[in-house]
Amino acid sequence: MAGDRETRVEWIQRDGLTDYPTALALMEERVSAIAEGRASEAVLLVEHPPLYTAGTRAKAQDLVDAARFPVFDAGRGGEYTYHGPGQRVAYVMLDLRRRRQDIRAFVAALEAWIIGTLSDFQVKGERREDRVGVWVRRPERAPGPDGETAEDKIAAIGIRLRRWVTFHGIALNVDPDLGHFAGIVPCGIRGHGVTSLADLGILVSLPEVDTVLRRRFEAVFGPTA
Repeated sequence: MAGDRETRVEWIQRDGLTDYPTALALMEERVSAIAEGRASEAVLLVEHPPLYTAGTRAKAQDLVDAARFPVFDAGRGGEYTYHGPGQRVAYVMLDLRRRRQDIRAFVAALEAWIIGTLSDFQVKGERREDRVGVWVRRPERAPGPDGETAEDKIAAIGIRLRRWVTFHGIALNVDPDLGHFAGIVPCGIRGHGVTSLADLGILVSLPEVDTVLRRRFEAVFGPTA
């Protein structure tokens, strides 16, 4: 999935909490500029205040508590997702015309990026064919009714493409308030929970995670600037 090695993906980090409409506006502007050849590819790293976003396949019944936090129409694929403090959101704006025009391959690359990042913190993240995102097995909990090992989601993925330029991206749970997920059915998936690095006993800061995210991104997608 790596692009032209002579061009670098701009790595942009915003301090503090970024409201969702601001992030959307930044993405819209940058994606248009990339598609028109006026700007380089970019990754925008933000932390949001508590909120829920609805993807294009969100179901009304999956919004359990609509009054709890603001709800935004994201325009991305997928269903309902929570964003909030302690969660690293990375909006990935890449030109697949210069890489590989394959959406499945792009999603697989995002999963590989997250899995590689988690491995640096001694966490085994796994992909599932029938569930987008990255999952962690929880053998310490009782198995489900089907006898399978309990699993929790540690990272969500939701994307959109315009003129083969990607936007939206990933959300990795570092140390968010996991109780905030109770207002939705995360990604429309019932019967599974959510977890975070902190919940798994890995106490690291967002800057520490960002350093690993950047290195692992470069291994999958190419150099950053």
